[in-house]
Amino acid sequence: MHSMTLRARLALPFSLIVLLAGCATMPGWIPTSGASRAQVIEEPASGRIEGIQLVDVDDALARRLAASRKHEQFARLFDGKADDRYLVRSGDVVDVTLWETPPAVLFGTVSADAHVSATTVQPVAFPSQMVSSDGTIGIPFAGRIVANDKTTDEIEREIVRRLNGKANRPQVMVRVGKNNSSNVTVVGEVSNSVLLPLTPRRERLLDALAASGGVKQPVNRMAIQLSRADLTASMPLDAIIRDPRQNIALQPGDVVTALFQSQSFSVLGATGKNEEIPFEAAGISLAQALARSGGLNDSRADARGVFIFRFEDPALVRSAQPLAVGVDGKVPVVYQVDLRDPASLFVTQNFPVQDHDVIYVANSPAAEFRKFLSLVVSVAAPSVTLNNVLKD
Repeated sequence: MHSMTLRARLALPFSLIVLLAGCATMPGWIPTSGASRAQVIEEPASGRIEGIQLVDVDDALARRLAASRKHEQFARLFDGKADDRYLVRSGDVVDVTLWETPPAVLFGTVSADAHVSATTVQPVAFPSQMVSSDGTIGIPFAGRIVANDKTTDEIEREIVRRLNGKANRPQVMVRVGKNNSSNVTVVGEVSNSVLLPLTPRRERLLDALAASGGVKQPVNRMAIQLSRADLTASMPLDAIIRDPRQNIALQPGDVVTALFQSQSFSVLGATGKNEEIPFEAAGISLAQALARSGGLNDSRADARGVFIFRFEDPALVRSAQPLAVGVDGKVPVVYQVDLRDPASLFVTQNFPVQDHDVIYVANSPAAEFRKFLSLVVSVAAPSVTLNNVLKD
């Protein structure tokens, strides 16, 4: 009796279900997590952004996008060679000390040492002086000596040459008292911003970071920007650490900036979790992004409907149609991946995720229909669950 009553109560709703089963989409009042695959790929309706490009992702496209976002390499962009000689330049402070062979006739005095039978010569230490803007220093009886872009050995030889015939077999020692010209500036997300003096040791990029106390954020979230003359480039810090070739020698005037990369993507739809997920400065692939979001929901996801919404560089979009220009001159693009094709799993490993990407996985038509069916059953027989109906 109960079974007959239930069938009678559900007769009309199920008749309606049969009529609606042929529809491509469920009624608009059915709760859903977002657009279906069919709604995403249909022509833009009135009032929506026009000029959106829907692009099927294949291996060639994934490789092209990956190549366009390949990180610059310091070893290729910058001259990694460094002069292992220290060159004095304008602004440096130098100390000059001079000795004359006894008997001294020009500098100093000769004194007899009570404990030593031979006479000794007291060295003459000239006052410290800064290399002038014209690149010279002054030495008594020798005149102005060119010091700019010279090593201390070269300056010593020039002073001796100038004093020959005036001093008795002079010997000269030149020392850089303060390095004001050959420095590297280290700023950004470091413990202490520093002005690092360079030495003939040939300090490198990681030496500069170590001198500043290291970075304040996790290494995998940091990028290093190097500015030299009119060229500026950046690389992920962990990529520099992994590849010693990128740890290039620094040059005077370099500016090293440690940048915190707050990159993230948002994942929505039929996945394990819907949230904004940060990722490393080195970047991640679509396969990694889907894995971090918990993967596709087996009971809801349409494996054909994996979409990546992005504002893309127009140069990377091949289209015969006019493109809608969005933020910063970029164009809106929807990339579509069909995960039913086993080959697409290789494609997702090459497809690069970009900052601010929105990854959306559509619900399958069966999942939408099941929700509609559950709603009809709950209205027709509130005390009966859909599972019980299907069992009956």
